[in-house]
Amino acid sequence: MGSSANTETAIIIASPASNHNQPLTNGGDAIPTHPPLLLLDRATSELEASKKRRSGMLPLEVGTRVMCLWRDGKYHPVKVIERRKNHSDGNNEYEYYVHYTEFNRRLDEWIKLDQLDLDSVECALDEKVEDKVTSLKMTRHQKRKIDETHVEGHEELDAASLREHEEFTKVKNIATIELGKYEIETWYFSPFPPEYNDCVKLFFCEFCLNFMKRKEQLQRHMRKCDLKHPPGDEIYRSSTLSMFEVDGKKNKVYAQNLCYLAKLFLDHKTLYYDVDLFLFYILCECDDRGCHMVGYFSKEKHSEEAYNLACILTLPPYQRKGYGKFLIAFSYELSKKEGKVGTPERPLSDLGLVSYRGYWTRILLDILKKHKGNISIKELSDMTAIKAEDILSTLQSLELIQYRKGQHVICADPKVLDRHLKAAGRGGLDVDVSKMIWTPYKEQS
Repeated sequence: MGSSANTETAIIIASPASNHNQPLTNGGDAIPTHPPLLLLDRATSELEASKKRRSGMLPLEVGTRVMCLWRDGKYHPVKVIERRKNHSDGNNEYEYYVHYTEFNRRLDEWIKLDQLDLDSVECALDEKVEDKVTSLKMTRHQKRKIDETHVEGHEELDAASLREHEEFTKVKNIATIELGKYEIETWYFSPFPPEYNDCVKLFFCEFCLNFMKRKEQLQRHMRKCDLKHPPGDEIYRSSTLSMFEVDGKKNKVYAQNLCYLAKLFLDHKTLYYDVDLFLFYILCECDDRGCHMVGYFSKEKHSEEAYNLACILTLPPYQRKGYGKFLIAFSYELSKKEGKVGTPERPLSDLGLVSYRGYWTRILLDILKKHKGNISIKELSDMTAIKAEDILSTLQSLELIQYRKGQHVICADPKVLDRHLKAAGRGGLDVDVSKMIWTPYKEQS
């Protein structure tokens, strides 16, 4: 085996019968054996074993917990909610719909396998065992949630079937919508008619809220649609803001379409098909092209529980502009005109509770700052149309209520009030009551 005189490269002669390798240089001097080769062999075998282990766990089962690479470039714990084969990539790999357990369900999404750290996989709990444990350990709150879940046409479902229905609705069916000049990513499942099951994007007419599968259909529709604002009566206009009252019975298709749209961004509410019983208040930004919906709230025409609001939503492109607070304030102004106290329908969403607690805090503390002398919960309720229970819970959460000599006493230290008002944030847009033209529903002919 010849080599040039200047060659320093070690030549490895491997003998199958020998337990060692004999490296030689051209001078014949032995060079120590190379342990890295053994390490390389070990690393290779471990890699192969890891690949085999990973391939054995694929596809991942529904319920599997694993770490997933998120948009912030970090790994976060997720639970696999659903899986499907991705035929578009040519190799039929599965993609997974996951819930980020640290975040709200609105961030649930479909992800690809390469976003998952398979070394962090936790085995899924057997579904039958999980169901059994769930049924044994169900809290009163969970039972009440099931009892409150009411979907028209599903009255005959028992608790287990309703849980199965809830499981089905965990996966977003529509990924994005186009509404006016905005393309909006959706947050939650909405039960659109079966013919829209194959759609990942829907196109809405921003005035009549009809929805279509294709952009071309929307363009044809817009050439024929006569509406430039929501149907119904304009009951408020101040500068570029308008509010329209829509009767669900008189404008049933519009109201149902609004419910389909809203459910894409509301997790806790069930879609009511019987819209006849509700009034819808649509808030719009107006320009020379028409009145563009930014949000809405609904309320029952006749509520035995004194609810003055059923659902409330500000569409994502218009959030953080004070519109949600405006809608809440508007619902209470309607209650004042009715001569009633009101409260929102329960359960409140996470964002809804934050908004309401902020509204109640600002309204109540502003009165307490300006008021001289004693004031009762009943007087605060009469002044604000806020239900006494909501006033009490708000002041208790701020630790402004003390119990003395058999009665609740409000402790209104000015410095404490200022601190709480600052924490509650700004009040948003004001409702100019002088611009409201409205008659309570019961008085309409």
